[in-house]
Amino acid sequence: MSALKHLILGSAFCTIAFAAHAADPVQQHNSNAVWFENWVGLTNATMTISAPDGEVITIQSTSGTPVFELGGGAAKDGIYRYELSAATTEDAVVKNQVDNGRGEQAGGTAKVPFYTSGSFVVSRGVIITPEHVEEEG
Repeated sequence: MSALKHLILGSAFCTIAFAAHAADPVQQHNSNAVWFENWVGLTNATMTISAPDGEVITIQSTSGTPVFELGGGAAKDGIYRYELSAATTEDAVVKNQVDNGRGEQAGGTAKVPFYTSGSFVVSRGVIITPEHVEEEG
């Protein structure tokens, strides 16, 4: 294979790999809200947040990124953990279909799910970017 073909194939592979990576939502925040950028091709999102005091908050969005906002001065300091799930535009064949009562209207595909999890920190009532501290030893 010629060097030009290697270059073209390598370039195409890198572009495909980058495109797949670039589509993943990226967590963003300001002092009182958390949301996601790169929200392309995702729908029906559910973000579940676990607060440091054990409270569980669920936010749903049929289109666009879900946004979590701190509630006034009642925000508890600590680490908040989240789980985010959504439907992609990609269809997958359902291997073990169950009779869902739709008869001939039943489809043989379902949307491929997207899932991620992470955390953010609240200190003194605002969302912060924690400093990375390493011990010297």
